[in-house]
Amino acid sequence: MTDEARRIRLIMELRSQGITDTRVLAAIERVPREIFVAAAFQDQAYENIALPIESGQTISQPYVVAAMTEALEVGARMKVLEIGTGSGYQAAVLSHLCRRLYTIERHRELLQGAEKRFAQLKLRNVVTKWGDGTKGWPEQAPFDRIIVTAASRDAPQALLDQLAVGGIMVIPLAANGRDQELVKIKRDARGYSRESFMPVRFVPLIPDAPEEAPKR
Repeated sequence: MTDEARRIRLIMELRSQGITDTRVLAAIERVPREIFVAAAFQDQAYENIALPIESGQTISQPYVVAAMTEALEVGARMKVLEIGTGSGYQAAVLSHLCRRLYTIERHRELLQGAEKRFAQLKLRNVVTKWGDGTKGWPEQAPFDRIIVTAASRDAPQALLDQLAVGGIMVIPLAANGRDQELVKIKRDARGYSRESFMPVRFVPLIPDAPEEAPKR
């Protein structure tokens, strides 16, 4: 089976699991997941499973990527912040849905790999940064949408502050430190509302970037 056939099979599987947003499905179909996974896992690139990547991280299960993206309700003119670039797969999907995507990664090796993939795919609306994702990107705030791909006990205050009024954040939270749930946070003029919608398992969100300065 070709990668194209596997990709189509994956889209059909996501539909069967309840992903209905056609823009999200089209964005996932446009992104070649095989370039985001290690050579050893190429044959599983379009399986609906998470896979290991460098620095002890993972590339999320396509269903989780689709569900988080759908919950984010991204519009074509929006500015989006992603915390945790990882392989760059989630960012690549989002880049087809928004005006500009800002993405932060604390692991330099991962960020450099993702930047090469963005260049390979000619994704010119993605802006990257090496650093502490819990601090957000204040110079570019506010953001219409924020997506966090690592779990914490609560949403970092800096990220809540950088979410525009009328904005949405999707983040995995583990209030008890163990069981994680995806939470959709909406901000309006009166404050924030929260809605849990799906159990997940993500690596922890770690404050403070490594001491080592990124190479130029």
